[in-house]
Amino acid sequence: MRYNLAELTDQIVVIARSAGAFLLQERAQFQREAIEYKGLNNLVSYVDKETEKQLVEQLHALLPEAGFITEEGTTGQIADQTALNWIIDPLDGTANFIHGLPVFSVSIGLAEGSTPIAGVVYDPNRDECFSAWQGGGAYCNGSPIRVSAAPTLGESLIATGFPYYRFEQMQTYLQILESLMQQTHGLRRMGSAAIDLAYVAAGRFEAFYEYNLNSWDMAAGVLLVREAGGTVSDFAGGEEYLFRGDVIAGGGVHPELLRVIQEHWNAATSPL
Repeated sequence: MRYNLAELTDQIVVIARSAGAFLLQERAQFQREAIEYKGLNNLVSYVDKETEKQLVEQLHALLPEAGFITEEGTTGQIADQTALNWIIDPLDGTANFIHGLPVFSVSIGLAEGSTPIAGVVYDPNRDECFSAWQGGGAYCNGSPIRVSAAPTLGESLIATGFPYYRFEQMQTYLQILESLMQQTHGLRRMGSAAIDLAYVAAGRFEAFYEYNLNSWDMAAGVLLVREAGGTVSDFAGGEEYLFRGDVIAGGGVHPELLRVIQEHWNAATSPL
């Protein structure tokens, strides 16, 4: 079955905005006692879970034949990664949310297997809604966006994320960081991979790279970048990023950034 992806994306935007309004409402009264730990440095709260439940209910009604891959696992499903799935992060940037830093987002992607076909990232603090669908371009609040055409690292501002587990790769990661610090206008760590990718799509960052990501962190964002004219790959230069977990996304600077990462990452002793 094929879908009218433009109309479907418009409906996803409405759902994402509703979830974002709920996040802002809950942030105003959030208490630190509500924090839970899923694992080392891996925070969650009732807000994440309740937002995900709302999203699952509304998205299921929108497209009943699609399964779910979700961060909080509220559906209880074991997803078939080769099928049609909603891939959602109800609150990307939970640590920011908990600490009162206004950088977090709702990320909703729809994927056929490992190929995202529709995606929305909503930043409720800035009221910016980034959307894209396969073959339809990328938009912020309805206006078209494009990746940066800057061709070199020397002209670039790069986004990344700091790993909070799998520290066996830390030295390699720090080597990449050190190299890029000396070659770019700077590096930024926003704390929401979905926002990082949306900003690459909008040309605010020239590129973004990170490892240890999950599919729900990037399903919507990688589609934004591709539909905005950018390139997305895994650290090996292939297209296995969605379920493999390492990703490089950028405009004209992507090939040079890939080379820098591979200089160090290929030498890492620990496998991905």
